[in-house]
Amino acid sequence: MDASYCLCSAKRATTLTIDVFNTFQTIDGFGFSEAFQRANQIVNLPAAKQRAVLDVLFNTTTGAGFSILRNGIGSSSDSRSDLMNSILVTKMSSPSATPNYTWDGKDSGQLFVNKEAQKYGVKTFYANAWSALPFMKTNNNENNGGYLCGVSGQSCASGDWKQAYVNYLVQYVRFYESEGVRVTHLGFLNEPDFTASYASMLSSGTQAADFIKVLSPTLKAANLSHIAITCCESTGWSDTINKVSHLKSAGVEPQLGVITSHTYTSNFNGPLKTALKVWQTEYSDLNGQWTTAWYQNGGAGDGMTWASTLHNALVNNNCSGYLYWVGTQWGNTNEKMIKIDDSTKDVQVSKRVWAFAQFSRYIRPNAVRVSATGAPSGVSASAFVNEGASGSLVVPVLNMGSAVQAVTVGVKGFVGMNVTAWITDNAHEMTSTPATLAIDGTVTGNVPGRSFVTFVLTR
Repeated sequence: MDASYCLCSAKRATTLTIDVFNTFQTIDGFGFSEAFQRANQIVNLPAAKQRAVLDVLFNTTTGAGFSILRNGIGSSSDSRSDLMNSILVTKMSSPSATPNYTWDGKDSGQLFVNKEAQKYGVKTFYANAWSALPFMKTNNNENNGGYLCGVSGQSCASGDWKQAYVNYLVQYVRFYESEGVRVTHLGFLNEPDFTASYASMLSSGTQAADFIKVLSPTLKAANLSHIAITCCESTGWSDTINKVSHLKSAGVEPQLGVITSHTYTSNFNGPLKTALKVWQTEYSDLNGQWTTAWYQNGGAGDGMTWASTLHNALVNNNCSGYLYWVGTQWGNTNEKMIKIDDSTKDVQVSKRVWAFAQFSRYIRPNAVRVSATGAPSGVSASAFVNEGASGSLVVPVLNMGSAVQAVTVGVKGFVGMNVTAWITDNAHEMTSTPATLAIDGTVTGNVPGRSFVTFVLTR
């Protein structure tokens, strides 16, 4: 225990009320991607540093306990620079030609990271393509947008490539299966509203529905019906709202498993109108100067800013999953959570990791968000019950104000036998901090200014 947080200057206690009978969305988890060869940074680290990075990312006792990995399905002919090589390098002469698939057993380093993640208990592996192969597209290029040949309004002299692209995705899944990794989610688009100079492919919601109508029955026929199809990875929440409307109009919502979105071009604006689970699958501070700070100035790269972002996603927008863009990367921006110098192999862990950890270490897959009310201005509180008869109750409390906040947590419908509490701020990273469990089940503790404390009650 860190006795420094038995503060005497605490304000009059705020009472939070947790009602486990008032339930919301089920949580799938938290994660990141190691696409575009970011995974190779982990692969190429010396053994001790490699294990340290993997522990930070996946260990549920000492690390963040991330539970979702997003793999990039490659569409490039080679692995130059940070390109993701394809499993089908040889061009098919027609959509009905026999493809010559090849597997290098590496997948740009992603297979190694997936296998390591499995050792920590990760079970959710999301395979996501940025583009179809060049010869399947209207622009004959994996880059610069273009459409998949055969979707509404996009015909090509070479024919309709929807089924061939489906088969390509299925084969990628099969290769992972052969390596002992079970892909659980499959996406065929990334930012389809943005023409990028790198791997990209455009699509409307209606065109995505055209493809889903081929992908879904093919997965079933291949005995892969356990795989949840995702759509559509738009650059922002606003475009996702439009995509969802089109998908519903096309009648494919029942064939999907998860609606996925990024929040670069437009931020959250309330829960999406869908019966499906929703994941925020990519966002980061792409251009901010690298920082490891928890609180510096409230900037986009601060750990505390990210804690607030996660709270907003979970509580105000009912997200079941939240993924940072990449876990590791080189360079001097906040695009990643962990900075790895390719030359020196120096590793720097940002407080953004620990902002996630305050949620992800103890809120495990299949946890259910429950009601948490009573938080005063400047304080964000939420609550989650992990599955099973012995499942714990997790209450993350973020204090963005400068003064310490005394907190009393009253619980309806959950009888705790023990409580622990964990703090992250400028001086701490998931450090144990005092909390008291009274005979009546009430929990008390202090949340210092600009800090994040997660209370964990066990039965």
